[in-house]
Amino acid sequence: MISTDALLRLAQFDTPTICNALELVDTHTRTKGFNRLPLIAPFTDRGPVIGYARTAIIRSSTPHPEGRAEQMRLRFGYYEYVENGPRPSIAVIQDADETERNLGAFWGEVQTHLHQALGCSGVITDGAVRDIPQMAEGFFVLAGSIMPSHVFADIVDYDCPVTVAGLQVAPGDIIHADCHGAVVIPRAAVGFIADASALLVRRESIILDACNRPGFSTADIRAAFKTMEDIS
Repeated sequence: MISTDALLRLAQFDTPTICNALELVDTHTRTKGFNRLPLIAPFTDRGPVIGYARTAIIRSSTPHPEGRAEQMRLRFGYYEYVENGPRPSIAVIQDADETERNLGAFWGEVQTHLHQALGCSGVITDGAVRDIPQMAEGFFVLAGSIMPSHVFADIVDYDCPVTVAGLQVAPGDIIHADCHGAVVIPRAAVGFIADASALLVRRESIILDACNRPGFSTADIRAAFKTMEDIS
């Protein structure tokens, strides 16, 4: 378990800054660890969020393959999995429909309120969502689409590796997300990322401050970049 204070410190930064900080810590993260396809953020003012991944797979285009009894066993088992997991948590849900992905919305008014009550801060899914105005206040959402019907959407597996919009997530991974997308933060890097993010913010403030000064020119750009390089 990572300390809550360490996680909350990372939540002070937006996800692009976290991605940049990961590049400082490990250059191999430049091309991996984040969603490779775009996701929709219905609420651009929510986030950043950070938490432990609670993973599941849904299907919506056809009735549950194992029947009603197995459907409910999986549904309640998944809820217990979310309830008993580390907090804060983020649901990471893969829509595994092969032919009509994003057809049915598992997520809406009921699921956002239910998950929030179980200690979950948000959802990242390549499936559909609905009931946007009725969703739980403050609940973070990234989704593949917005659709009106749930069709047959339900859980077919949980506590398993998932891939959402090209982002590979294992149960318990540390996820950082905002309206731009989501990224997995390796546990070994958590202790370094906040400091690296703060360093990047300080460096960027040099050129941003220069841009706001009267008479700004390319000479100021050169001077700003030189100053940025000296900040460590």
